[in-house]
Amino acid sequence: MDDNEQAVLTGMLQSAEEAAPVEAVHAVTGDIATALNALSVSLLIADLSGRALVRLTHQTATGLPGRHQGEEAAEVLPFDGGPYEQALRQQTTQVLPGDGWHTVLAPVAQRGEAIGLLEIDLPDEPDAAVIARINRTAHALAFVVIANRRHTDLFEWGQRSTPFSLSAEIQRRLLPASFTCEAGAFALSGWLEPAASVGGDTFDYSVARDVLHLSVTDAMGHGVASALTATLGVGSLRNTRRRGDSLVTQAEGANRALAEHANVRGAYVTAVLGRIDLATGRCELLNAGHVPPVLVREGRAEPLELPANFPLGMFPDEGYRSGEILLLPGDRLVIVTDGIRERNAADLDLPAALISIAHLHPREAVRALSDAVLATAGPVLADDATLLIIDWYGGHGPRSSTAGADIGRASTLRQ
Repeated sequence: MDDNEQAVLTGMLQSAEEAAPVEAVHAVTGDIATALNALSVSLLIADLSGRALVRLTHQTATGLPGRHQGEEAAEVLPFDGGPYEQALRQQTTQVLPGDGWHTVLAPVAQRGEAIGLLEIDLPDEPDAAVIARINRTAHALAFVVIANRRHTDLFEWGQRSTPFSLSAEIQRRLLPASFTCEAGAFALSGWLEPAASVGGDTFDYSVARDVLHLSVTDAMGHGVASALTATLGVGSLRNTRRRGDSLVTQAEGANRALAEHANVRGAYVTAVLGRIDLATGRCELLNAGHVPPVLVREGRAEPLELPANFPLGMFPDEGYRSGEILLLPGDRLVIVTDGIRERNAADLDLPAALISIAHLHPREAVRALSDAVLATAGPVLADDATLLIIDWYGGHGPRSSTAGADIGRASTLRQ
């Protein structure tokens, strides 16, 4: 990085800080256009469905395509297998020749989270040095988006292709801020395909210094009541996790909290809780009445046998037991909710499906499996279908990345 590029990146951060949160991206893309002598620069953000990109614009003109909210417009660009989809899903920069210009599509990512694409029209074909510079700029833009979306609903509104119900809004707040995380020893990604009436599913994770914490939960019932039950369960699990309590203590605490405070009589939550020691691969798992986790290892996908426990909230004085496995480099741990196995999706051969997507990065594997569920069960699910996939590499420490994403490590380990 030369002094000029460093000055541009410094200017981007200054422009983002000085602009209002809703104007920050526009201010930064203006700086990028000037620095690269670009004809135009746009940020396309990933739609929450995972199946489209969204172009946000703010104009007073009428007749703009897409959805509108006041002067804000969100144009949805569905994936069609073309270069835009390839750039986002594969996290690879695409250069498209145009009539007198070239369009560069650079992934905007941070720790593997595919935030969107930086779309730049240039008057001349970019060489390798220019593309590398664009990639670094796109990575910096990811931090601008992450920092400013905390302060406004604009990005969230733009990403929602369909309106949320109240229960979906509650459920959304229970999920982690990023569905994907890459680290030196692992990569993970979660996905939630909601039912027509939200079924109370959640997934969660947190990376400590030497431990990866994870959970997948499924609250009984549907709608707002289920979302509130899920809120109580997830809140209790996060509270005890942040106090440093063991998995067993977390489960017992959530069990009592649900039994004492749930508004619905007899409310319960099934769950898989996990802790992975990042230095050794020792993985402790606790199954509270949930679908068994699946271990994909050396071309086989098999459910893990863990000590049996009742769901959380069913019996307030119940004790809980956990089990343990040792993860090996190349292993994939998969946790799903029973929406994957619900009646209309029962024809899906889950082990075969997991083997068929073993080569995909977890970010793409969860979406591919979700697509397979929808293809089998139909476009409207009777129950939420939630997935959490963890690829284990071993070798706890710094990771090697390019512009916010580690591409190819998972597939390399699986060959």
